[in-house]
Amino acid sequence: MTGWVVRGMGMALVHVVARVVLALAVAAAPTRGSMLQMLTLVAVLLVAIVWGALDGIAAGRRGEADATDHTMVWLKASLVAGVGAGFLSWLFTAVANLAVSANSLIFEITAGAAFTVLLVFVPATIAVAIGRWWARRGVDDGPRRRSADPDERRADSSGGAGDDTADTEVFAPARDRS
Repeated sequence: MTGWVVRGMGMALVHVVARVVLALAVAAAPTRGSMLQMLTLVAVLLVAIVWGALDGIAAGRRGEADATDHTMVWLKASLVAGVGAGFLSWLFTAVANLAVSANSLIFEITAGAAFTVLLVFVPATIAVAIGRWWARRGVDDGPRRRSADPDERRADSSGGAGDDTADTEVFAPARDRS
């Protein structure tokens, strides 16, 4: 299985388990429903954040050798998680007679899935970026200074020997005329 399938099935499982636990908890303590909903929402967000951060840290440690587009990985994974969690939540309601969902199957695999997609995708991609930054923060990538003067940049690159930079400056032709 590819990485996005594993992530998608894992996040769908986390989402469904959170909804089943929420349904059981609300049945036991109906007056605490709002607080329990927030706790399960935070739990799902935390799993997405931690998993995304671990992906980012691993990618950051691999450096330039990592060619994985984690944005697409997490987008595909969140789509799998959304549709899978919607279907499984509806199935739990239909088969086990648990109050996991009060919605129809069509709602769960469309609008409910869209919410789950955002719930997984947004925090995971932000966490990947932060994890990548965290892993690369001590790595020296060379000078980060950039000059507006193309002659100064040409002298900085390759010790001034050879002209390996094409004339791509926007104002270079105007500067050369005067």
